[in-house]
Amino acid sequence: MNSIRQCLGAMALAATGLWVSVAVAAPAAPLSHLQILRVESPACGFEDVSDGRGQTRCDHGGGYIRVYVIEQGYGRGAVVTLDGAEVDGTRSPVCADARDKLGECPVSGAKVVGYLYVMDLSGARGGSFSFSNTSINVPGNTLSAELYIR
Repeated sequence: MNSIRQCLGAMALAATGLWVSVAVAAPAAPLSHLQILRVESPACGFEDVSDGRGQTRCDHGGGYIRVYVIEQGYGRGAVVTLDGAEVDGTRSPVCADARDKLGECPVSGAKVVGYLYVMDLSGARGGSFSFSNTSINVPGNTLSAELYIR
C-alpha cells in the first residue's frame, strides 16, 4: 500500500512539474582510529611504522620524505606538523567492502569509512612529525599520533 502511495505521489509531482530529490544517508562515523602506517624516502624506500614505534629505524632523506597516515571515521580537519611547521599532503577516501576489509574506493558499491593521508615532507631531513584530528560528531574526541623521523 505504501509503495502505491509513493508511486502516486511521484506521478502527481511529475504532473505538476515539481520534483523533489531525497537522499538518505547514515550519520557520519565518529573518528575512531588514527595510525601512522609508513614512511617513504629515496634513502630507505618504505619503512613500516604501523607497530606504533616512537621513531623510524632508518635514516630517511634524499629528495623527498612521505608519511602515510590512515584515519577511520570522520574528522573536522587534520592538523599536521613537522617540528611545529604545518605540512601539506593529499587525502584519499578509504572504503570498506561487505566484509569490512579496508581498501581503495571502487567506482561504486562500497562505503567510505575514513581517509588515507599522504603527507609531503620534501626538503626536510626528518624531525618530529605530528598528526591530529577531532571527530566531526559525538563524542568530539581528538586522536593524535607522533613519530620522530630520523
